[in-house]
Amino acid sequence: MSDAKGSFKETIIVSMSNFLDAGAIVAGASGLTLWVKFLNLNDSTLGLLGAVSANGFGAAVGALIGGRLADKYGRKFIYKYDMLIYMLGVLLIALSMNFPMLLIGYIITGIAVGAVVPASWSYLGEQAPTGKRCSNIGWGQFSWGFAPMTIFILAIFLSNLGLLGNRIMFGILFIVALITWILQQQVSESEAWTQQKEKEQEEGYVKAPISEVFTVKANRQAFILSAGIYILWALVAGLQGYFLPYIFTKIGNLTDFQSNGLNAIIWLLTILSTWLIFIKKGDTWNRKVLFSVGCLMQVLAWLVLIFAPMGWFSLIFFDIVWGISAGFSSQCFFALWSVELFKTQYRGQVQGIIFFLVRAGVGLISLVFPTMLTSFGFKTTGMFLVAILVIQLVIGLIYTPETRGKSVSEIELQRYTS
Repeated sequence: MSDAKGSFKETIIVSMSNFLDAGAIVAGASGLTLWVKFLNLNDSTLGLLGAVSANGFGAAVGALIGGRLADKYGRKFIYKYDMLIYMLGVLLIALSMNFPMLLIGYIITGIAVGAVVPASWSYLGEQAPTGKRCSNIGWGQFSWGFAPMTIFILAIFLSNLGLLGNRIMFGILFIVALITWILQQQVSESEAWTQQKEKEQEEGYVKAPISEVFTVKANRQAFILSAGIYILWALVAGLQGYFLPYIFTKIGNLTDFQSNGLNAIIWLLTILSTWLIFIKKGDTWNRKVLFSVGCLMQVLAWLVLIFAPMGWFSLIFFDIVWGISAGFSSQCFFALWSVELFKTQYRGQVQGIIFFLVRAGVGLISLVFPTMLTSFGFKTTGMFLVAILVIQLVIGLIYTPETRGKSVSEIELQRYTS
């Protein structure tokens, strides 16, 4: 029992990285209109902030670095330094007085966010008991959703303070990051990674090259599944997470208070859905069905937001349907499948490559998204996002594997010896 409690404690501590990652993205989003006014930003500078942030290129570069380091030196190695970089980034944002300072803060924070992702998701999946992988990984997603809900609730209470309120949010993230860094020094190394390194040293085992991801058929299929669903979903969710408050206020004509309230509801529903569905049932329910239901809900949510009159009905409907579906979205399944379907030797690097592609994609589209809204209008831009979600559904229907009840080592043996 004590071991189980210790394992769950480590799961929660590692999951705090997800809280801070999402917190950095959403804190920036909730204060976006405030920074626009304070620094007189235009569409280009607004897009640049989104592009290099924890939601874009900054995280993309960090993921490539962090994935390689996590495989070479261990998952715990990342926890020794990553939060220190994160703290520097959010502190710069909190104290920013001009655009260059704000931009540098966003870049540093983004790199820190990306670097920790492969280590965290690998750790959560590798340390999970057999038959409990969805449950274990789900706590990372729960933490990811809990951060935006907290940030938007804080935004409601701090709204009267204007930009000072947003600075306070980043100050709070600094404090939480410091506490997390202290706790993460107590986390033990991943057993799967340790065993793999011992095997390499004792048996003279030749390390498999990362090129196997593209030369081995099983890996190619897994890469298409993992990268395909996550990149496409993230293009929509990344833009939505960063620009939805902007859309609510500029297109929906809501006040910052109303916009933050609606966003808080989305994330409340997300964490409830993560707990009730992905954590509680993800290891027993048919995953292809579960994944498909989530995709269809997301398409429906956006169709209503696009074509229904922009008002309280369409906004609340979107909140409820998207919020629930996000609790068992492609991010959850990517975290699961990227652990199950790739070797321990290069699992972190594969996650880093895919996360790089995800955040680079979000970064590129963030550069032009404000201009797209202005030039093409909300409906045309929205239908582009719906098309992306449909393609994501098709990929999942074709490639979703059946891995329930098997350990990571059993899956690896089956996939690479059959």
